[in-house]
Amino acid sequence: GKGKELQNALDEALITVNKNTIPYEPASPFNPSGLRLGTPAVTTRDMKEPEMEVIGKAIATVIDNYEDKKVLNKVKSNILELTRQFPLYPGMGILK
Repeated sequence: GKGKELQNALDEALITVNKNTIPYEPASPFNPSGLRLGTPAVTTRDMKEPEMEVIGKAIATVIDNYEDKKVLNKVKSNILELTRQFPLYPGMGILK
């Protein structure tokens, strides 16, 4: 599967996911096609549904263009802007 390639592309765009096998997947567990998404990183920042929609669209864009560095850099820029609006530790500035 493409789980590892997609995980790496999403990492480049600053979106953390984990490659994962899916039920009844014929691919090897070492080369899974699935991705696991978690919400603690966004809910801890107090993001809500509108931000989740932005992140979901960003994930779809990366999946559709995972080999295009220009697209990955654009998504990364958008994700950085979003996270600046929702700092992990308000009042302490952005952690780089």
